[in-house]
Amino acid sequence: MGSWGSGHFDSDTAADHLAELVDRLVTEVEKAVSGDPVRLEPDEYWGVAVPCNLELLLTLDAQGWVGVTLPPPDAVRRWRTTYLAAWERGIDALEPTPEYRKERRAVLDDTFERLIAAAGRR
Repeated sequence: MGSWGSGHFDSDTAADHLAELVDRLVTEVEKAVSGDPVRLEPDEYWGVAVPCNLELLLTLDAQGWVGVTLPPPDAVRRWRTTYLAAWERGIDALEPTPEYRKERRAVLDDTFERLIAAAGRR
């Protein structure tokens, strides 16, 4: 395997490792949005973990490392539709303040939009 620099992510092995990590993050999101929508509600594990995975994908992509391949924009758009529908169905039952509800929705929208844009650049 080749190496092209002295950094932690400057080798074929590191690129393979990153590809596996990214694949795990993408696969988890795909399984979550393809499964029972109740699992995506704001107080459920995947309701919290999906946006975390999206932000991790964005963070890895921003580094420009070899091995980071984002899903196609259409897949992220589908994820957004499914995820946000579940979020909207479940958030009011948690009785958030109007300010929190508005701010959290803006953060979620921004995360999906940034990932769609990043995926489109790849």
